Amino acid sequence: MGDTEKVIVVGAGPVGSLAALYAASRGHAVEIYELRSDLRDPSTTPLNFTRSINLALSERGINAMRQAGQPKLIDHVMGATIPMRGRMIHGRRPNGDLYEESQDYDVHGRSILAIDRGGLNKRLLDILEEMPNVTFFFNHKLVGADFRKNKAWFEVLDKDASATQSREIEVNFDLMIGADGAHSAVRYHMMKYTRMNYQQEYIDTLWCEFQIQPEDIAPRSTPSSKFRISPNHLHIWPGRDFMFIAIPSEDGSFTCTLFAPSAFFASLEADPKGSQIPIAFDKYFPGVTSLIPPEELIASFHKNPHLPLISIKCQPHHYSSSVVIVGDAAHAMVPFYGQGMNAGLEDVRILFGILDKHSRTAESSLAVEAGGVSPAAARASQRELALAEYTAVRVPDAHAINDLALQNYVEMRASVLSPAYRLRKALEEWLSVYVPRLGWQTKYSRVSFGNERYSEVVAKSERQGRVLIRGLIGGVGLPLIAGGIAMYFRHRRAIEAGVRGLLSSATLYMVEQYL
Repeated sequence: MGDTEKVIVVGAGPVGSLAALYAASRGHAVEIYELRSDLRDPSTTPLNFTRSINLALSERGINAMRQAGQPKLIDHVMGATIPMRGRMIHGRRPNGDLYEESQDYDVHGRSILAIDRGGLNKRLLDILEEMPNVTFFFNHKLVGADFRKNKAWFEVLDKDASATQSREIEVNFDLMIGADGAHSAVRYHMMKYTRMNYQQEYIDTLWCEFQIQPEDIAPRSTPSSKFRISPNHLHIWPGRDFMFIAIPSEDGSFTCTLFAPSAFFASLEADPKGSQIPIAFDKYFPGVTSLIPPEELIASFHKNPHLPLISIKCQPHHYSSSVVIVGDAAHAMVPFYGQGMNAGLEDVRILFGILDKHSRTAESSLAVEAGGVSPAAARASQRELALAEYTAVRVPDAHAINDLALQNYVEMRASVLSPAYRLRKALEEWLSVYVPRLGWQTKYSRVSFGNERYSEVVAKSERQGRVLIRGLIGGVGLPLIAGGIAMYFRHRRAIEAGVRGLLSSATLYMVEQYL
């Protein structure tokens, strides 16, 4: 972008902080405005009044941080993560025995990483605080914006001031980046200037947080001894219509979340003493009451809020040369693919890659001198083209991952129990390992362990599904596929006697899904 420009970022969460870091690394004067107090202060109350669901960091988010030009950031972040190599499915067999079944995410051994949101946020803010061209403004609420004149107004929320004593400041800027979440004030004010298509959907699911406490361990015990269940899995108790999950934390605890329809919550809320809560958990999530004592289950259910899940799509993601929205402000999604933060961090990488490209065009343009156009006007003109390109590129991908996140809820709470689901995964993994020239991968691997556009991932997965159907239904190559399945399961020491039954189930399932 050439000479120093003023970039203001609204929202100091992980996505906003990374956007500020990218802008500051390019020499811009960066100001960060945050509605809450300093997010590094333990007394700062999160906007949803609870600890957030632990974050799952995958390749897209790592890649975005890797390209931020701060090697110590990625080193620190990676050192504070716990690899989760797959899902651990919990259930009860017909004879009453509890079981655990591991389902690896990736046949090549890759993992997603559990990370604490607060720890990641703190590291980003600490790095930003060391940069001389970055200024923080906490307790500042965006109350107005003129995106034609590039002005914004913030109410300063002094803790000790009364409502009548609040003051307002005016801020000028070259570019505003809105990273202020699903209920974005930036998006709200941007809607006044552009014809934005906007879609908001609340699914009939609420969520509530619980905790599995770490084990009390002897001083010489191994670090893994503090975990009561495997720390290298995302644990799922699928209930068809609802589910309970547990994600590991560094201190040995697990952040757990109940996802269920509002009617399920209402039935438990109807019992003021909570005596039905452990009974319901024993019925639908077997084994949880041995990890979380019944009295803790009851206390957490009543103390922690029962929060909704929202999915937001909108377009465009920008207006003129003055404002762009990223992360949840542009595409809030349900958490079931673990891509909300990763997609937001990827937004930042893609946005600044496009801005850099157009910045070079502006700086090399002879029209700046020959046509009498000021450098600032030339940069604004190129930035407008860049933001338009960003919207064109990013909107289809944002919509695609929103849809995938909704679909993955069904997979996590129900499909993981399906023989047909497991067979398709096994087929695709076998082809990935033994016939790599086909470029075959599972959809999950493409999303979580690569940087392909989300919309392209969906298209490739649909093509793979059609090919599998033709092979299964037409019988062409069926012996080869069946032999491959046998080789795969022998390799994994998990061959099952019911392969033919699985093939039959898979055929019916795939016909229903893809024809």
